[in-house]
Amino acid sequence: MKRREILVLLSGATIASLHAALHAQQKAMPVIGCLNATSPQHAPVMAAFRQGLNETGYVEGQNVAIDYRWAEGHFDRLPALAADLVGRKVDAIAAMDSLAAVRAAKSATSTTPIVFMGVSDPVGNGLVTSLARPGGNVTGISVMSTELMPKRLELLSDLVPQVKAIALLVNPNNPQTERVMRDVLEAAQAKGLQLSVLKASTESEIDTAFAALVERHAGALVVQADPVFLNRRDQLAALASRHAIPAIYANREYAASGGLISYGASLTGDYRQAGIYVGRVLKGEKPADLPVQQPTKLQLVINLKTAKALGVTVPPLLLARADEVIE
Repeated sequence: MKRREILVLLSGATIASLHAALHAQQKAMPVIGCLNATSPQHAPVMAAFRQGLNETGYVEGQNVAIDYRWAEGHFDRLPALAADLVGRKVDAIAAMDSLAAVRAAKSATSTTPIVFMGVSDPVGNGLVTSLARPGGNVTGISVMSTELMPKRLELLSDLVPQVKAIALLVNPNNPQTERVMRDVLEAAQAKGLQLSVLKASTESEIDTAFAALVERHAGALVVQADPVFLNRRDQLAALASRHAIPAIYANREYAASGGLISYGASLTGDYRQAGIYVGRVLKGEKPADLPVQQPTKLQLVINLKTAKALGVTVPPLLLARADEVIE
């Protein structure tokens, strides 16, 4: 073999070795496992989550991948979906929309970082040691939806003070339901209101619940903060309109879909903050050191168009308190 050929071969081998070394040094694109209790219909608010990621330098498809899992409102599917994500060795899990999703992720791994969104009372529910120092592999955004249920009853009573019989719609499969029923019942008794509890977890059961509401002569409705109901917000607004039932919900998305009134944290704001937290985790921060965030502002949204259609006159004081009025 000629000297020139030997040099070419050695040169090629050197370049190949350099490429191999460089490839080994390059970290593979991180993968976020996104565990959702809802369905892909809920995907639009994920844009806010991706915005939060973008703010920390991560862009889906460019330098981060997101592996989505949707439970479609079937909480019993969450443990298997969480286990699947852990088995795929994702770099972090974003557990969205429900306590059940976070519990499933927490049961599946004690090492993979978990960022939750859409959970009330994370300390009381055993997810973190404290809000300031979560400890372990879990942190996130607390939305206080369950804690706000009595306040929603109060706001609805202020809106329709002549109504003395109110219904509460809950999802029996939601781990927070027992607390919600207890808290709202206490609030109703304190205001001298009669409360009927209706249970539903599917489209047909929601129809049946509204039929029962009419039979019990309930004049207004409080809807539990629940991913199943959020997915069915168009159905809920349509049924409330058909039966002329004033109803209050947890998030602006309900009012935007034709619901009468909503009170709670900004869903898009919380998703954005969750995206920021996941980005910080991917950069090396530990969940144990990231304080659980709580809403700094609660939104009162009134759909005036729906109020007029229902024949509800919104008290001026309540209207003045509204952060947004939909006309």
